[in-house]
Amino acid sequence: MTDVDMVRDYLLDLQERIVTEFSSIDGGHFIKEKWKKEKGEPLQGDGITRIMEGGSVFERAGCGFSHVVGDKLPPSATHNRPELTGAAFEALGVSLVFHPRNPYAPTVHMNVRMLAAIPAQGEPVFWFGGGMDLTPYYGFEEDAVFFHSVCKSTLEPFGADKYPKFKTWCDEYFYLKHRNEQRGIGGIFFDDFSEGGFNNAFAMMSSVGDSFIDAYAPILKIRKDTPYGERERDFQLYRRGRYVEFNLVWDRGTHFGLQSGGRTESILMSMPPLVAWAYQRQTKPGSPEDDLYTKFLVRRNWI
Repeated sequence: MTDVDMVRDYLLDLQERIVTEFSSIDGGHFIKEKWKKEKGEPLQGDGITRIMEGGSVFERAGCGFSHVVGDKLPPSATHNRPELTGAAFEALGVSLVFHPRNPYAPTVHMNVRMLAAIPAQGEPVFWFGGGMDLTPYYGFEEDAVFFHSVCKSTLEPFGADKYPKFKTWCDEYFYLKHRNEQRGIGGIFFDDFSEGGFNNAFAMMSSVGDSFIDAYAPILKIRKDTPYGERERDFQLYRRGRYVEFNLVWDRGTHFGLQSGGRTESILMSMPPLVAWAYQRQTKPGSPEDDLYTKFLVRRNWI
């Protein structure tokens, strides 16, 4: 079994475990769509899209696996590695975004991936990336502390420096520069990671993937049945607009998929099914909505 085969098997199992867990929480069903890109297309490869829409808990929940091969790395993958410009590549990963129906339940994103590049001259290189982050519409201190505590615990075996470094990286990455605003309460984010060789880097990526259910499911179970009204729903749809803006304007994963000729329907499954924008909307000082901006959409050390 090659290194790529090991990563592929792990990712397919991870996708299945996640879908099974959250199907049981929602009571609904993730449809399963296999796809394949043939020779002659910009990319070759295959994937499995798992998506639930209109569930009792999730308005939309998408969890996708993809494994693609291309002749030329797109610009989004070489901005930190100019020596790999024009290199052939192989990329595989699992990416998910879950949009709960209840405004008190946060949206969550998780991604784990591996990329291998084959430059025209020199040895092949590989690296891992990923992370997870939480985007609440109504903030709860205990949720933020819990989520970050799980993130910290999953990284501790790989060095005391990892959580502080990847937490800061997450805060800096999931930032809407055009709004001067954080997307959510953060989590962890890493990229271009190959420290300690393949086995160590793969183990760290796997640890992040394995911890996702532990980090998110307990929060979801607590918040999914919280009573809410039109006010909370209206604010949730407005805040979802920020999620769309980030994914389309700043997200490297979205850019990589579109620039490399990936499957558009799967790339954009992270978008919420319903969203709203309003011109210069203001929150009432001291309100729960205002608390989101002043207490949660700021860079904080949660633990």
